[in-house]
Amino acid sequence: MSIRRLPEHLVNRIAAGEVVERPASALKELVENAIDAGASRIAVRLVTGGTELIEVIDDGCGMNPTDMALALERHATSKLPDDAIEAVATLGFRGEALPSIASVARLTIESRLRGADGWSRIVDNGELVAEGPAALPPGTRVRVEQLFARVPARRKFLRSPRAEYGASLDVVKRLAMARPDIAFSVEHDGRRVLSVQGGETRPERVAALTDRDLAGNSVAIDFQRESLVLGGVAGLPTFNRGVADHQYLFVNGRPVKDRLLAGAVRGAYAEMLARDRHPVVALFLDVPPDQVDVNVHPAKTEVRFRDPALARGMIVSGLRRALDEAGHRSVQRPREAALGMWQPGHVSGPDPEAFAWSPVSPAADGEGLKHYSGLALHDRRPTFFTPPPQARAEAAHAPVPQTIDFPLGVARGQVAKTYIVAEAEDGLVLVDQHAAHERLVLERMRRAMQGGGVASQALLLPEVVELEEPACDRLEARIEELAQFGLELERFGPRAMLVRATPAALGQGNVHGLVTDLADELASFDEALSLKERLDHVASTMACHGSVRAGRILSVAEMNALLREMEVTPHSGQCNHGRPTWVKLAHGDIEKLFGRK
Repeated sequence: MSIRRLPEHLVNRIAAGEVVERPASALKELVENAIDAGASRIAVRLVTGGTELIEVIDDGCGMNPTDMALALERHATSKLPDDAIEAVATLGFRGEALPSIASVARLTIESRLRGADGWSRIVDNGELVAEGPAALPPGTRVRVEQLFARVPARRKFLRSPRAEYGASLDVVKRLAMARPDIAFSVEHDGRRVLSVQGGETRPERVAALTDRDLAGNSVAIDFQRESLVLGGVAGLPTFNRGVADHQYLFVNGRPVKDRLLAGAVRGAYAEMLARDRHPVVALFLDVPPDQVDVNVHPAKTEVRFRDPALARGMIVSGLRRALDEAGHRSVQRPREAALGMWQPGHVSGPDPEAFAWSPVSPAADGEGLKHYSGLALHDRRPTFFTPPPQARAEAAHAPVPQTIDFPLGVARGQVAKTYIVAEAEDGLVLVDQHAAHERLVLERMRRAMQGGGVASQALLLPEVVELEEPACDRLEARIEELAQFGLELERFGPRAMLVRATPAALGQGNVHGLVTDLADELASFDEALSLKERLDHVASTMACHGSVRAGRILSVAEMNALLREMEVTPHSGQCNHGRPTWVKLAHGDIEKLFGRK
């Protein structure tokens, strides 16, 4: 078969396959054109998810009839003043979007320059069918109707209208997030679904388009390294989602879905989130144009950096520094669902036949009797559980500290031998003692590793831990590296390891469980990586075994010491697995529970 030139209409359809994959793709191109035209307001209207109608109206600079005709030709653009394609500073510049869309739909463009008359052109699946004067305010209005109506092979691969609508809305959200100075509105099937005003700050715009609670549960990013600048908003680790759809990444104001950048976000939140949870972030990376190639993907959703390691390190370092500065913060309030679990209590009067009073005798004291005014109350009702728990109190040897001096308050007691109850100036704080201490131990080990190594504590009697032979082999190969973490091991036969010392920060821990878990941890990552490169994983495993366990009774002094250390330790608002270590019940919430508000 001889080589032949393809007809123009087929070339346009092939180009449309690269640029216009679905209604959201066409919408993205049109909104980007409106932004590049200098619009201050952009209105979007969709019908049936965009398959029947996409309409974009802006108040930008507009076009005259000649420019409008050129805009519908392939590889024609106003966004490249010269041939320096690497210096492009606009969102769209390929010059294929409008003719590609017009080749697979009915496209109507109406535009007007300020101080001039409006003009209209209608192209139906690649053929010009009408043009002439049009009445409209200054700016441009583009209508795309019946997308892929004459390309059934493409139309049948579109998803449901609801799914297409969701993808289109996500496109507008990302572009609106990048430009908080522009007002955006979206209408779907006659219903207003999104409306944001121009002139907002970046954190305000991000919160408006994601979650209003993000404003109070996030940290600002402001980091610079060499010629790269990173800004944006990062949610606290405890403010997370079950899917990664709430991660917004921008390079030079362009929304991207880049694996390198997404991987950097995961690395920054490593060991602060459970594996099935994802952070809420909006990151804006500004890079010199000659350091990034934005034309590696037809839809411009991916970028290529000249120095990928620098870009990745920039994101990891910027996020880590911001989260470190957040200190002990976590999501301050319990979730509404948790508050809903509190129910007003009602206790009816005692059944006179259920109780009998008798004088208190020394022999009866401490056997679950209820004392009142020198009498012991015997409960004659059948019991199926252990005797009621005995409250405990400690004599105060020093003045009780003032709550105003400490963000996490002062300890007032312990519940279920697991949760510390503290009173703060603005509410009630509940602390999970195991989760909190686990994070504190991990941070201590991190600091020790940065200082050269973790101090070890020799065991009075070395302990033998029996394992499978492959597990012993993995541990034996890392003996020197584990010694830097304070764990001194020695091979003891083919199926056992001898433990001579453990990290001093762990204290009296479960040595057998620690060595077993470390062997499993070593099996889960590449042997080529050093333990220092997997510092968080190894230190987290050790910290879990060295932390205060649930079920341990703490003294008031121990509780307060734990609270004070949390206040000055980075990331203490969440444990090593991403769960919150403390929650606060504000005074207003308590008043609501009792109907005072």
